[in-house]
Amino acid sequence: MRFSLPILAAALLAAAPSYAAESGSWMLRLRAVEVAPDVSSTVNIGGKVSISDSVIPEADITYFITSHWAVEVIAGTTKHSLYYNKTTKLGTAYLLPPTATLQYHFDQIGLFQPYLGAGPNFTIFYDRSVGPLGKIRTTDNWGFALQAGTDIPLGSDGRYVLNFDVKKLFLGTNASFSGAPVTASVNINPWLIGTGVGIHF
Repeated sequence: MRFSLPILAAALLAAAPSYAAESGSWMLRLRAVEVAPDVSSTVNIGGKVSISDSVIPEADITYFITSHWAVEVIAGTTKHSLYYNKTTKLGTAYLLPPTATLQYHFDQIGLFQPYLGAGPNFTIFYDRSVGPLGKIRTTDNWGFALQAGTDIPLGSDGRYVLNFDVKKLFLGTNASFSGAPVTASVNINPWLIGTGVGIHF
């Protein structure tokens, strides 16, 4: 028996579970997220600052205002190394970037339940290390997040989902050091690329 790709795709779509969120319902997701800073900087002595990538666990909870509109709150923390001209390590710092996004969830398209989101971010820097220029000093700051992703319903009722999510954070900080008159204005602007699982309840 011969199968064509369109027939196989149609069969898979027909068998795909679906789930329509109700107003007042919740969703909890756990993701593994790659944090990839997209850095630009201005340093008072010239040169550039760069920041290492990292991979972190992330949790989020989503409240559905309606079946399409929802608010998501994201929690996670990440550790990064700071470098001068990509060679000299200046030290490390942890970032705690709590973020809330207002999302629009589209109707299910085949296997996918896509969504878009946007909202504020406030990044807190902590546990900054001592490096060759002394202890790193950074300013906490407000930022903004854009988000796109999709859930793929799993199981017979679609309550469990596989999730793919991409966020772009627009945030920056002013950096200085306790042991040297070096200052830098750093736009971190990371990409957060995640995959995980979730459950509606």
